[in-house]
Amino acid sequence: MRKFRRKCRVMRRAMHRELREHKSSFIVFSILRALVVVVMVLQIFNKNYENVFLCGLTLVLLLVPSFVQLELRVELPKTLEIIILLFIFAAEILGEIREFYIRIPLWDTMLHTMNGFLAAAIGFSLVDLLNRSKRYTFQLSPLFMAMVAFCFSMTIGVIWEFFEFGMDYFFNMDMQKDTVIHRINSVMLNPDGVNVPYTIDNIQGTMIDGKDLGIDGYLDIGLIDTMKDMFVNFIGAVVFSCFGFLYVKSRGKNKIAEGLIPSVKTKDADFLTQEEAENEIAE
Repeated sequence: MRKFRRKCRVMRRAMHRELREHKSSFIVFSILRALVVVVMVLQIFNKNYENVFLCGLTLVLLLVPSFVQLELRVELPKTLEIIILLFIFAAEILGEIREFYIRIPLWDTMLHTMNGFLAAAIGFSLVDLLNRSKRYTFQLSPLFMAMVAFCFSMTIGVIWEFFEFGMDYFFNMDMQKDTVIHRINSVMLNPDGVNVPYTIDNIQGTMIDGKDLGIDGYLDIGLIDTMKDMFVNFIGAVVFSCFGFLYVKSRGKNKIAEGLIPSVKTKDADFLTQEEAENEIAE
């Protein structure tokens, strides 16, 4: 227990230094954290304890970028770190609690695009750090690294869509949002029973068990939403893969790409190792 408390103390001090390493990202982190706390207090007064949990989860997620930097000894550029912080806040607080997913039609699309971008950044960074490691002698081409980043991002997107489908199917949720359409093509509806799609066009309404659903068309159950999410994830993955490709091709010259690619921490910025060493000296 004493060893665990010592480790927690070292991590807390290192985290404190990591959070304040870059002034701009620390300002963004502080503002977002304060906003989350305010929202949490309001949700407690409203007795909406599910949203209180989401606020607590958001506070933890805001610490993840700094924790990853400490544990993996990598340095996230200020631009990328700020994008990650804003993404977490936009998804959890604005999207879920403030219901931007419903109020702003393109909010979910924007976040899925950003998710594809960030997932590609993670995939590319893993390969890039491995590629620059002195422990290995192989060198991967910029095109191959960009392809790995793209495939990694698309895989994350597919897994997330599996998760949404599972939550809807097993727990009766509605993560795969429905879409009202006015035409369907279905082989099952073909009156001749042949394998030829039967088209029903200009649908004006839908009834179930004799009750009108009150919509001006047919209800698509999640398919269009899923495919749209995958498509915008594809766009985000392609954009970052291009940035990564340019970064490797012109190492140190492309300032835009350089602001998005993590790097190995230098000894001066390895705060966890420094705190561990100082703690050993103190004891």
